[in-house]
Amino acid sequence: MACKDGLDDRCRDRDGEIRHKRSDTLVGTLRDTYGKDFATGYRSDTKLGTVLKDKGKSSLSDLRKN
Repeated sequence: MACKDGLDDRCRDRDGEIRHKRSDTLVGTLRDTYGKDFATGYRSDTKLGTVLKDKGKSSLSDLRKN
């Protein structure tokens, strides 16, 4: 899928909005993008939704701000 570069090199949906990471995205996949220290203390097969819930965050952006 070809995509237009967006904020933080994220793809945009057809309507121009930046796509949100799905809650079933694995921490290991996100570490490829955000570095090996992303979600320290979680296994690479942990889902993003689990990390967000544990940390009390609503989105990947909120999680990355801390």
